[in-house]
Amino acid sequence: KSHKELLIPPTPCHAKTNVMFLKTHKTASSTVLNIMFRFAERYNLTIALPADQLFHLGYPRTFLAHFVEGFETIGQNYNIMCNHLRFNPLEVKKVMAANTFYFSILRNPIPLLESSYIYYKNNVPAFRSSKNVNEFLASPTKYYHPADYRENIYARNIMWFDFGYDNNAEDDTRYTQAILEEIEQNFHLILIADYFDESMILLKHALCWDLDDVIYFKLNSRSQDTVQTLTPESEEQIKAWCSLDWKLYLHFNQSFWRRIEETIGLEVLEKEVDHLRTRQKELMETCLSEQEAVRKDHIRNKALLPFQSGAANILGYNLKQDLDNRTLRICQKMVMPELQYTSYLYTVQHPHKKRKELGLPLLWTSLQEK
Repeated sequence: KSHKELLIPPTPCHAKTNVMFLKTHKTASSTVLNIMFRFAERYNLTIALPADQLFHLGYPRTFLAHFVEGFETIGQNYNIMCNHLRFNPLEVKKVMAANTFYFSILRNPIPLLESSYIYYKNNVPAFRSSKNVNEFLASPTKYYHPADYRENIYARNIMWFDFGYDNNAEDDTRYTQAILEEIEQNFHLILIADYFDESMILLKHALCWDLDDVIYFKLNSRSQDTVQTLTPESEEQIKAWCSLDWKLYLHFNQSFWRRIEETIGLEVLEKEVDHLRTRQKELMETCLSEQEAVRKDHIRNKALLPFQSGAANILGYNLKQDLDNRTLRICQKMVMPELQYTSYLYTVQHPHKKRKELGLPLLWTSLQEK
């Protein structure tokens, strides 16, 4: 190459603003949703929100375009889609622009199943009728009855189900291979929850976003005392019981690290992860009265109380008392739980529609006076 060519600076990339995030269950996806919502607000983007009083895009039904509020009038003009849905590419494409970036997140099925067990303990027949997670895993078929298939989706291969496939399918090599290839066709990027900070850096690069766009406070996590310890036998059993999810995870964990090596390299990754954590710590010091998430009964402002489920104690945050208006707004958005944020954005985007009922005190009044 001549010297001249080398002097041309790399073209700066433009932040991608048409993005679809397939929100999977118990995979740190509520934290990603918050990132997506804040980004949408920053750039004043249109979000494909659930119609009427719903908080999910038809989940667990397979997604249809009319599950999106305003689809009839807005058509294929939404920038961001990120609420829970069961993936259905043809219907999603009716809603999202042709150049949309598709991504999702997976988690190791071993901690995932334990998390689902606690969170969905009261909703899932297979979990409800067993004493604890290890008892369930000792003989899953004793508690998991095909007749309760709809209520039991969280008990087996939930990620496979969220991607739109049959979570009770036979684990046949040709079948699973075909599905993995299909997912690769449909999605530009699959993140790994077990490496969340690394995932955020990879996402930032793929979307050409700023560091501040991927800064987050961990949302919808639960207190340590509700975590059940899996026996080594249970861990092995999960790989067999959820073998479709296991294959999915192994495959995309590999491609995740390959992608990092090909695009940013481990050295830059490490630097940027440090940077992210430093910035996150600064922001926590600015926003929070305690430097960590607190249990549900310690959350002072009930408007910021996250939805509680099963046997989990879902943690939230307390903001500092004397923040100036601009900082307060930034901090509120950082800690706003999924249902509250969905409801708030719905009110902003569809002011003439009936508000989504939350049964919680309203934060909106203070947020609306921009």
